Amino acid sequence: MNAHEIDYRIIGNEMQCVEVHLDQGESVIAEAGSFMMMDPDIRMETIFGDGSNQGGGGLMGKLMGAGKRMLTGEGLFMTVFTNAGYNRQAVTFASPYPGKIVPLDLQMLGGKIICQKDAFLCAAKGVSVGIEFQRKLGTGFFGGEGFIMQKIEGDGLAFVHSGGLVIERDLAPGEVLRLDTGCLVAMTSSVNYDIEFVKGVKTALFGGEGLFFATLRGPGKVWVQSLPFSRLADRVLSASRYSGRKDEGSLLGGLGNLLDGR
Repeated sequence: MNAHEIDYRIIGNEMQCVEVHLDQGESVIAEAGSFMMMDPDIRMETIFGDGSNQGGGGLMGKLMGAGKRMLTGEGLFMTVFTNAGYNRQAVTFASPYPGKIVPLDLQMLGGKIICQKDAFLCAAKGVSVGIEFQRKLGTGFFGGEGFIMQKIEGDGLAFVHSGGLVIERDLAPGEVLRLDTGCLVAMTSSVNYDIEFVKGVKTALFGGEGLFFATLRGPGKVWVQSLPFSRLADRVLSASRYSGRKDEGSLLGGLGNLLDGR
């Protein structure tokens, strides 16, 4: 294996974190802001890109790897956590919003996973985190994720996070699954991803579900989330318009809510 062999355990239910166990010299890479806590012999180092060296050697290779990350909306740098001691040590990473952390054994999944741009949380050092271009024009314009998604490649463990509940589906060859464009978390590279227009004028205009949905065609494995962060953020912003009312439990408060259409 090229990637480091790491052990882990996932803690929690609605708000999860993943505790990664490292033997001497083993490392894990993580997105900035995902770190939660670590044992005293863990050492941190900030690096360009993901440290997999797949972009070539030298400074230019590192810059190319970091530049690819910028296209997915991520930062130039990642953090490497290494066990510099003799005994097994642990480092813990937390998901940024309520949902589930999904462990992915890339060696068992064909060596490549395609996921939404902000799904990656952490992975064993040696795993490559890059970009995946959508080849079809319609998919890029209307797919909710744009022309660029993340790809995770290698033969080690990687972890992605999602919103709400996660459902894992195994698609047979030719089997089709349609879903909201924001509900896709990840899929294996063998799955064909396309965008389909919602049929029916009234359904498209007044259904409240958008004009397009994603069409996934097997074979392959798909992970679907019940609460995309964009949907959660829209609800929070909508509710914040009424946050100034302090008397919600009173008669006047109820009258005000009625006048506001609540």
